[in-house]
Amino acid sequence: MKNILITGGAGFIGSNLTRKLVDKGFKVTILDNLSKQIHSDGQNLYLSVKDIATFIKGDVRNKSDWQKALKNQHAVIHLAAETGTGQSMYEISRYTEVNVLGTAHLLDILANENHSVKKIIIASSRSIYGEGKYFCENDGVVYPHQRQDICMAKGKFETICSKCSEPLKLLATDEESKIHPSSIYGITKQIQEDMILLMGETLNIPVVALRYQNVYGPGQSLSNPYTGILSIFSTRLLNGNHIDIYEDGYQSRDFVFIDDAVSATILALEKKELNSQIFNVGSGVATSISEVANLLNSLYNSNVKILVSGKYRLGDIRHNYADLSKIKDVLGFSPKFDFISGITLFVNWVKKQEVMVDKYEMSIRELQSKGLIK
Repeated sequence: MKNILITGGAGFIGSNLTRKLVDKGFKVTILDNLSKQIHSDGQNLYLSVKDIATFIKGDVRNKSDWQKALKNQHAVIHLAAETGTGQSMYEISRYTEVNVLGTAHLLDILANENHSVKKIIIASSRSIYGEGKYFCENDGVVYPHQRQDICMAKGKFETICSKCSEPLKLLATDEESKIHPSSIYGITKQIQEDMILLMGETLNIPVVALRYQNVYGPGQSLSNPYTGILSIFSTRLLNGNHIDIYEDGYQSRDFVFIDDAVSATILALEKKELNSQIFNVGSGVATSISEVANLLNSLYNSNVKILVSGKYRLGDIRHNYADLSKIKDVLGFSPKFDFISGITLFVNWVKKQEVMVDKYEMSIRELQSKGLIK
């Protein structure tokens, strides 16, 4: 299995993965449309891979581009996707076309045309879980409903038990946890994952779904205001703009360093006996948004104000972090980078980059105009 097609291979995860696979002796083909939203801060990611891989500028929404890219490929790593949670709530057609229709074209070709594909890795997302896994003293393990506008308007941001309304204790979310996405993006990733797992079994093609948590690190876009909180905060700090933390700042996410995400992906590719398997890919640690903002402010030696505004975005989850037990047991994966070491490497890289125009306020105005920010 030497020929690997990576969709979105010129993006953040894709370009890092491409370089690692080429170093390991794989022949990589990239299918990427070089989306302006992702690549507007220059072509550095593309330039890092254009001479070491076969590059096809194309769009997963075009079946003919898939047909061209799939020739003589032994495995497909499907990363190409629209990924902004908030943006997905008003760019519904675009997110559905790229994430669902794009995947449908892949599967249509595999079901109806000659091909050499022996394995598929699908980049899924923690967003398909929606709110994470919790424990209630009265009701045991629970998966709370999406938080209500009427409660958050009163500053009640923590989740409560859907059955008894009591406070909950956060647990790590495992692969058997309830799937109940709270955004269009999350729904499209759930559909994408389900489609590929189903057709993989039907066509006898091994499939591995990787549910990535929040991947960060050197190389991620510093000009995309719709996704990547470390990049968004960094660009604001370097432009001297204040950081507005929503809710009370204690909401948390699982941040996984890019090298760890790439290592997990390669393990999933190379493990021959895997079929119809799903793995969380994360750090296994919950980090609060306030902690992220304050740490970045310190590492940049910035005096920018960090404000906890109490504003909130409808559809946002409160907490989610990964249970890594399965990926450790089956693939032998353990993250090598803790958050302090990873964010330090990220900041050191950012300091060497051109300061990007801060487009965050523009994205917020879009969300406000749609009634998604309160």
